[in-house]
Amino acid sequence: MSERIDFTKGHGTENDFVVLDDPEGLLTLDAAAVAGLTDRRAGIGGDGVIRAVRSRSAGIDAPPDAPEWFMDYRNADGSIAEMCGNGVRVLAAHLQRAGHVADARFAILTRAGVRTVEILDRPTSPGRPWSVRVGMGASRSTPEARLVEIAGQRLPATDVDMGNPHAVAFLPEGIVLEQLDLTRRPALDPEPADGANIELVSERGPRHVAMRVHERGVGETRSCGTGVAAVAVAAARRAGDDSRAPWTVDVPGGRLQVGWSAEGEVLLTGPAQLVADGTTLV
Repeated sequence: MSERIDFTKGHGTENDFVVLDDPEGLLTLDAAAVAGLTDRRAGIGGDGVIRAVRSRSAGIDAPPDAPEWFMDYRNADGSIAEMCGNGVRVLAAHLQRAGHVADARFAILTRAGVRTVEILDRPTSPGRPWSVRVGMGASRSTPEARLVEIAGQRLPATDVDMGNPHAVAFLPEGIVLEQLDLTRRPALDPEPADGANIELVSERGPRHVAMRVHERGVGETRSCGTGVAAVAVAAARRAGDDSRAPWTVDVPGGRLQVGWSAEGEVLLTGPAQLVADGTTLV
């Protein structure tokens, strides 16, 4: 039997999501429902689905001191993902606009742990972007952990764990980022047991890079927040930059900033846009 539920369509640098407002956890959401919602011809369309649900009602083993809200994130193919850096900004904007939270700074529980978000700027008119900063947690990286095959070459890739796995490869001169064929997933050697998001990176200037990404369970997307954070971590390490000064990362869908707190937490700052509201059947 179908269930009627309110939804919001939003995106962060054109990484787009269907946000389902399910505070009390009444919705039954399976892989087929997610795939139907994200279908760009037969559904609403998106790179993933975010269920906004209270932690106590999410059907998870939440600790007693968990934040009120849980980010239940699913990739477009219905698979469950740990979290999403662009998606958590969109969720933060949704929660505040819906009146679920009042403070400009608050915590959200994800499968990758607690993420603290801060609303830096609210839009003055509908459809304009919010500006949101996310504490992405600490990163763990392993240089030259594997090779990525792209454009007839095998390039060393750095593994970066941002709560979900990334393989970051820097392109040599002669390979143009914009001309890469990412309609098929580049091969990794060795292949990670649980897969990985793959980022291909070109330098643009001091503390400035550009990237494209092939995401697990989705394919190429216009942006990936955790991928942007992973790229900045790998780029700073590659450049020997331990200043914790911000890096700029360009993606096909826009531009994001990555910095670090005094404690070493990765901070991701960028836009979140809520573009449509409606009701759908799931």
